[in-house]
Amino acid sequence: MTFRASVLTLYPDMFPGPLGTSLAGRALDTGKWSLDTTNIRDFAIDKHRTVDDTPAGGGAGMVLRCDVLAAAIDSVADGRPILAMSPRGAPLTQGRVRDFVAGEGAIILCGRFEGFDERIFEARAVEPVSIGDYILSGGELGAMVLLDACVRLLPGVMGAPDSGVDESFETGLLEHPHYTRPQEWEGRTIPEVLRSGDHAKIAAWRKARAIEDTRLRRPDLYERHGGVSQASPSGARQRDEGRSK
Repeated sequence: MTFRASVLTLYPDMFPGPLGTSLAGRALDTGKWSLDTTNIRDFAIDKHRTVDDTPAGGGAGMVLRCDVLAAAIDSVADGRPILAMSPRGAPLTQGRVRDFVAGEGAIILCGRFEGFDERIFEARAVEPVSIGDYILSGGELGAMVLLDACVRLLPGVMGAPDSGVDESFETGLLEHPHYTRPQEWEGRTIPEVLRSGDHAKIAAWRKARAIEDTRLRRPDLYERHGGVSQASPSGARQRDEGRSK
């Protein structure tokens, strides 16, 4: 089953953009997923093709009209989830990405200006989604982030079936650090445990580092994961093992 993405935007020429290269681009070319765009302006109801108006109650900026948005949504609605890229939405998580991938795809609404008339969320089954606590000029880049996160999880896109299993957020923790050749670089060496060939010790070290790094860098994730306490003292001591004394 092909994952189908439909993007509603005022700037359809922005797509596929980065999604047309690398893993996502190859998957698009081979039909593992499909992408189509709809220009929201095509559903304007006046000769000037107006899609926005001034905020009710006053204030700066412009707001996308609900009647225009609804017409654009209705033109592609087919049972797939309808998402609106918005800083007012729930944060996108790896778990939510996996939910989208398990389905037939998604319809993504890209905002501009001050955002959407709130009535679109009341009148249509539109879910606002945020990719972070910051503001972009529009929802297009956010839509690309969401789609890239989905496409890489589609069967056959990353190659090895377990490529995405041991990554940040998949287990609720940040991923462990990685190393490769050369063995020594600028006085820093690859941690000895990773050169030991002992798979059990390597797995334990990686788990300990994932827990410790999450605790230090993302205490919110650490607490959400239950304040994991399995990090061994040896794992903590090996944090700076790669640095020369």
